[in-house]
Amino acid sequence: MVRARVSVVTVLAAAVLAGCGVAEPEVVKPGAPGDEPTVVTGPEAGDIGANSAPGPAETTYVQMMIPHHEQALEMTALVPDRVRDPSVRGLADRIDGVQGPEIKMMQSWLNRHNRPDVPGHSGHSGHGVAPESSDAAAPVESHSMPGMATPEQMRQLAAADGAQFDRLFLELMIRHHEGAVRMATDFLSNGTDEQVVEMAQDVLVTQTDEIATMRGMLAEI
Repeated sequence: MVRARVSVVTVLAAAVLAGCGVAEPEVVKPGAPGDEPTVVTGPEAGDIGANSAPGPAETTYVQMMIPHHEQALEMTALVPDRVRDPSVRGLADRIDGVQGPEIKMMQSWLNRHNRPDVPGHSGHSGHGVAPESSDAAAPVESHSMPGMATPEQMRQLAAADGAQFDRLFLELMIRHHEGAVRMATDFLSNGTDEQVVEMAQDVLVTQTDEIATMRGMLAEI
């Protein structure tokens, strides 16, 4: 039985709040996989967003999960021109629909808590705090994250087509999802920030479900 997703992620519009006398936080509440997120404002949003300052475990998890998600989207971007099986295309669309918004939520979380964006990650520079911040981390290396495809594997995927592409895509994405599940599980063993815990729970539930789906698809190729 698929458990309902419980993620509640506060997204604050910093520029708006800085220029207005009334601070109305907006909270994005993602639904089940495939459902559109809803936005909550006012007292309910304030209650959801209230939590203590996050620690290094939360910052590191979010900083690492952003590039991890981004590689998944690099993989799904290859699908339209190479895929043969429509179910693989549908899976890629689902991954896009979930992980794209999750990246934005994690970036918002970092900015909201005045934490640096992903250190050493050129796609997200210029939005964090100064390097002397106590929460600044070492540059994120892809090989330090479980499940990440190597550059050679990404080249092989880009060069594949048809059934060969479908199989390699599923094999790499299963491994990639397993890495994300491991990262989320490790964080949940000691994470305390409510919002990041909920984001990690989302990753755990959604990607565990998708792993089972992909294994079934792989068996039929």
